[in-house]
Amino acid sequence: MTSPSGSASDGPGADLPEDSVLDSLRGAVDPLEPRHESDPAHPTDLKTQVIRFFLTGVLSAIVDYGLLQLLRLVGLDYGTAKALSFVAGTLTAYSVNRRWTFRAEPSRARFIATMGLYALMFGVQWGLFMVLTPWFVGMDWTEFWATTVAYVIAQGVATVTNFIVQRTVIFRVR
Repeated sequence: MTSPSGSASDGPGADLPEDSVLDSLRGAVDPLEPRHESDPAHPTDLKTQVIRFFLTGVLSAIVDYGLLQLLRLVGLDYGTAKALSFVAGTLTAYSVNRRWTFRAEPSRARFIATMGLYALMFGVQWGLFMVLTPWFVGMDWTEFWATTVAYVIAQGVATVTNFIVQRTVIFRVR
């Protein structure tokens, strides 16, 4: 049953605290919910954030790309190696961006929202990588150059999208 305000007063979930995990998740992506913004006591301007995001991306790319090439050297196939290296790079990027780029407090909701974004970007990045790598190899490129160029193209698409969504939605910088 719902009250005149539209909230549940009886039934499943009626005894949940007001600030439940679902409320926290909704706040992470709701542009009208101010409590999930970056720390206003430590504001950073757009230029600083772009520079920090770029530097964090370089570090994360080194982790991702380095692990990709290492896993290929030990015999893993393109797809598995890329999936594992992506996870390592993603965890590095989230951790550094949350603390340094956007100066945000830890939040389960932010983490979930960011991992959702990264999962989507993984599909885009992995898909581009998996299409471009064999295409470049088919043009008689060496495996090193085929994977490198495919990686750069796929990473570029993901990086731009990640910054825009993280800045405007997940970490809500005004």
